[in-house]
Amino acid sequence: MNKAGVTPSAHPMAGIVLMCVGVASLSVNDAIAKTLTESYSPLQILFLRNVIALPVTILIALSMGGRPALRSYRPAAHLVRGVLWVAATFLFFSSLRFLGLAEATALIFVAPVFITVLSALFLKDEIGWRRWLAVLFGFLGVLIVVRPGGASFQLAALLPVATALVYAVLMLSARWVDPRESVWTLLVYLTGAGALLGGLIVPLVWVPVEIGDLWLFGAIAVFGTAGMTMMTQAFRLAPAVIVAPLDYTGLIWATLLGWLIWRESPDAMTWLGAAIIIASGVFTIFRARSAAQ
Repeated sequence: MNKAGVTPSAHPMAGIVLMCVGVASLSVNDAIAKTLTESYSPLQILFLRNVIALPVTILIALSMGGRPALRSYRPAAHLVRGVLWVAATFLFFSSLRFLGLAEATALIFVAPVFITVLSALFLKDEIGWRRWLAVLFGFLGVLIVVRPGGASFQLAALLPVATALVYAVLMLSARWVDPRESVWTLLVYLTGAGALLGGLIVPLVWVPVEIGDLWLFGAIAVFGTAGMTMMTQAFRLAPAVIVAPLDYTGLIWATLLGWLIWRESPDAMTWLGAAIIIASGVFTIFRARSAAQ
């Protein structure tokens, strides 16, 4: 039983539903970010999103974990994680200026592959030959989507890949956090660090916000916070091996939103590469779970 009195896997169907809705919410968050990048710097979008979301995040943490959810035993770890969070979000929002929503989303799904490699190289985790094979297939999928040297290649395609790498480091850095802290503590401090660090940099790129865009900044904060909250709760209600692969449903939403808003349509090679990346990621999740057991 966890700190909030919920036994993992006690409500697997509720976890599945929350994960699916949470992923859909984050996809809407990304679509709004892509819209805003036409007029604003990714740093300004990131800053305003976190500033608006912070009070809501604090209220959620208090309701789910009480006052202890706001206490940190290792603030420095959260600061480092905040830097990684800002970097990953900035890289991904920047990629949305140049890439289709589905293409950018497909490429960040290579994160589990990076997590496997980094955990083996720096944390000395034992990785079997099957997971190393999945790593190779994951990078093959990236090459198919990016197509370096091809006529359609653009450097911006490397931004989501860099996002996945930084995100992988962020996920592994959770080991630095004191085990007495809950997931709600991590959520609060990530949002707070994003607001703080963004506030230090945003004056360099700030432009006045149009009145008609205020609702978009409000919406991106709502959908982003709701998505992260629901996905966090999903992992508390159902086994990770069940809900983690559902993260890949984001590609469906990204494709749908990209087509509805910008009439984007990924080509066959992008679909092939995305399928390989997703298969590699799902296999990695299941093998990691098996190894842990």
